[in-house]
Amino acid sequence: MREHGGNLDQAQQRFGGRAEDWIDLSTGINRLPYPVGEVSARAWSALPSRAEIEALHRAAGHAYRTGAPIVALGGAQAAIQLLPQLARPGRARILAPTYNEYAGVLSAAGWEVQEVGELGALPGADLAIVVNPNNPDGRRSAPQDLLALLPRVGRLVVDESFSDADPQSSLASEADRPGLLILRSFGKFYGLAGLRLGFAIAHAADIDRLAAMSGPWPVSGAAIEIGCRALRDEAWTEVTSARLARDCVRLDALAHAQGWRLIGGTSLFRLYETPDALAAQERLARVHIWSRVFARQPTWLRLGLPGSEAEWTRLAQALAR
Repeated sequence: MREHGGNLDQAQQRFGGRAEDWIDLSTGINRLPYPVGEVSARAWSALPSRAEIEALHRAAGHAYRTGAPIVALGGAQAAIQLLPQLARPGRARILAPTYNEYAGVLSAAGWEVQEVGELGALPGADLAIVVNPNNPDGRRSAPQDLLALLPRVGRLVVDESFSDADPQSSLASEADRPGLLILRSFGKFYGLAGLRLGFAIAHAADIDRLAAMSGPWPVSGAAIEIGCRALRDEAWTEVTSARLARDCVRLDALAHAQGWRLIGGTSLFRLYETPDALAAQERLARVHIWSRVFARQPTWLRLGLPGSEAEWTRLAQALAR
């Protein structure tokens, strides 16, 4: 498996404790998840109907403010796995550093993969990929700059997995343009990563192909029922977005007191430059708080946002020691 956050089992092997003893801040998953409530017996026992899947698509269109065609998939990762099959292998350029699954999946499928550091290096690619906001550093590309790439690349994929709290940055409303494909993750903002739900939004031709490849039941009945409920809950979305904005300021203040420098982030995670990220990670791990470090960037430490006040207190006390 490629390097990712969420590897809590490795933390337990090194530092002990049960999973429930840990505060896992190594991911960008909201630690105050959407309140699922009751799920109907039918959601567990019956195959999802076409009407139910279409209801989920309409809910996603409402949440993402788009009328473009949509297909639900088992997380944004499921869309990434299918991406190489949308065209014959060619030249892919990825705005990097970024989520490392893109390069690995495309290379394994026979694509020539080049990682580039600027948007201006993407033109000429058969497939161009931009994660916006970027993972892991939160870098943002302006929507108009991304749209300007469309005539200059074969297909442009914009991964908006961390854009829920910043809808103005989204290109979902433009996704019916040929050559543009938007990916959205449900699990991060709504804090329900285990549900495995995500969406691709694109021109009908691409959506039809993705739907055909993903099969007749690409997501579970429970994912449909919970997704429909959450995606239409505008009040929860508004309150959560405001809380996350406040919590980013709160976490940045704790990090600043340690002498760590903020170098990027989104509403769901923050990236800091530290003197020694591995030492900082180990210091937190000894009190069962897990963070993310990066093999190629030994000074980078990434923290998700704590959820409950008890988690905030534990983190503040750990940093104060």
